[in-house]
Amino acid sequence: MWIILLAVLILFILWNTSLMGYRDRNVEPLEVDESKVCCEEARSIIYRQGSKTAILLVHGFPSTPSVYHYSAKRFADEGMDVYAPLLPGFGTDPKAFSHTTFTQWFSYLCTYYENLRASYDTLHVLGISMGGMMTLKLGETYCPTELAPDSLTSIAAPVVYNSIKDWVFTDPKQYLARTLALFTASIKPHVVNGDPKGEDGSEHWYGYGGTFVRPGLSLVSAMREVRRNLDRITCPLFSIHDKGDRTVPFKNLAIIAKENKSSDFHLLETEMGHFNHSRHALLLYR
Repeated sequence: MWIILLAVLILFILWNTSLMGYRDRNVEPLEVDESKVCCEEARSIIYRQGSKTAILLVHGFPSTPSVYHYSAKRFADEGMDVYAPLLPGFGTDPKAFSHTTFTQWFSYLCTYYENLRASYDTLHVLGISMGGMMTLKLGETYCPTELAPDSLTSIAAPVVYNSIKDWVFTDPKQYLARTLALFTASIKPHVVNGDPKGEDGSEHWYGYGGTFVRPGLSLVSAMREVRRNLDRITCPLFSIHDKGDRTVPFKNLAIIAKENKSSDFHLLETEMGHFNHSRHALLLYR
């Protein structure tokens, strides 16, 4: 009997830690209704000025395009058309967001990307955090095709969450998320309308707060495939990460650097000062 109990315990641990057999249940396409945004700052940021060059800016989890409120204007000042879309589920109702998945967010982004690619001679993609991970996945999807982006920039992108092999541990509690997700989609979800205690630009962060168990599980699961396919990235790639990042471990940068196959790869290791922020959403800071 004890052998059976031990086997069940081992399977339970593996089921939680390896996410074996995990699949997103909610995969139907989603649309974005910006009439329902939680605040004006959550809306998509778009600058069109008739340029033949555009940049697509992808926000993170669980934030909004507000992380680009400063940098989007700077890109526009350089003559680019700028698109920082609000992804479906984000920036509206956190309880509804709790039932969405990475598959749905990325599917929307792919359609958005393909429409831009058909409209511009030159198209760059930049993403922060989950947006950086999605930028890498766009590269894996389109670099081998005629729809390849002209360049990719990932900032603080996670491709590993918890890994004994890589000695990366973002949050050990994530090992219990799959079991917890059987009982709840989220814990205390709420809207964050800026951070009054923030500084250096971090006070302009708008998005969701709380623990998003099921969406987070979906995101962590997607990281495995993104890492596995890094060798499909052959487009020019620039990866940036701060050594003191308090949200995504800095070791992710070395993994991306080692495993991508870009023909023109560059990296930048930043080291910010003693600010009261996470050193994570780098383009948010002044």
